[in-house]
Amino acid sequence: MTSAAPWDQTDSDVPAMARYDRPGLTVRHAGRVVLLDPDDRVLLMRYDDGWPNGVHWSTPGGGLNQGEDYASGASRELAEETGWTDIVLLGEIHRGSHVMEHEGHLLRQHERFYLARTDQPGREISGVDAMHESDGIAAWRWWTLAELDSPAEPVWPTRLPHLIRTALGRQSG
Repeated sequence: MTSAAPWDQTDSDVPAMARYDRPGLTVRHAGRVVLLDPDDRVLLMRYDDGWPNGVHWSTPGGGLNQGEDYASGASRELAEETGWTDIVLLGEIHRGSHVMEHEGHLLRQHERFYLARTDQPGREISGVDAMHESDGIAAWRWWTLAELDSPAEPVWPTRLPHLIRTALGRQSG
């Protein structure tokens, strides 16, 4: 399931942010998890960020710690954001890059996305409210693919429904 594609320098993962791109931006590396439940719903976190990120939904994940590889960082971030330590990554399904604000600075974030599953439909998150508050996570919910096809608020990456469908096709094929 590993994507060998180079970083997407066209900003198609978050097209609205492309206008903020410029040479010399700091690069941040991040691991993210596309976590599906048995009904193929995906867990997303809602951020009510100010300019320029704005309100958006994204998969659990975040920046890598020094010396950490992408998969380890994705697993750590998922555990921090959900409290769950029993989720196993099934493989890398996407690499992308986009411009965003983080801690008051514009940067280019290189991300790797990993597919994972939980065996619990609509699994509840609890015990991580303080972490959510400190990280700016305003809400979380499970989304169907149909809901992702026409969201009322932006979802990062914008191609998430396609990535999930492609990954599910690989799993069943």
